Amino acid sequence: MQPSQLTDGKLPLFVFPSNLTFYSDDQSSHKQILTVYNPYDSPLKFKVLCTAPRKYTVVDSEGTIRPRCCVDIVVRHIDININNEGVKDKFRIQVVEHGQKKVIGKKEIISVLLPRKERSVQPEENFQSLPSSTLPADRSQSLSSRPSRSENSGGPSLFVIITALVCIIALMLPQQGDIATRLPDYLHLSVPQKLIAAYILGLVTMVILHV
Repeated sequence: MQPSQLTDGKLPLFVFPSNLTFYSDDQSSHKQILTVYNPYDSPLKFKVLCTAPRKYTVVDSEGTIRPRCCVDIVVRHIDININNEGVKDKFRIQVVEHGQKKVIGKKEIISVLLPRKERSVQPEENFQSLPSSTLPADRSQSLSSRPSRSENSGGPSLFVIITALVCIIALMLPQQGDIATRLPDYLHLSVPQKLIAAYILGLVTMVILHV
């Protein structure tokens, strides 16, 4: 979306955070940063206004945001006193297109000074033993005394062994067209039959190895 598509001052403006909170007892909070994003394909010119300009200093209160970029605006509270605590001020960030004067987007940010920063104390973790009913008494015994797979296995079944033997014999039988043998013709297997026997033998071998 191009900014010129919105000329009624309703261009969505993306600013983070949505409010500023300063604390009298925390000097590190007296400087805050506002980040203004420009997700559009055209550059925007921004300007920062305030309802109480004497209480704040703003570094680079005017400037340009390149397309698909962002800028950081540093805001300092310079009037930290009890009379200003709890008073809500407002910042307004407004943008225009380059070469234009009409405001096409704006965003208001609430600013407040609080007396102190609540520093929550994390309660110490208290680990306790679980009741014995959670885990049956014979459960650990059954796990530790559980026979291993090799002990539990009775080896390959008779059917598997017979199948393997049949496949081996089939592979040992002569191939069709082989005349150097005295075996009857019905014991001469074709190449596809031998391939099937070899395939089945491979499957049976895998079954035996995993038993």
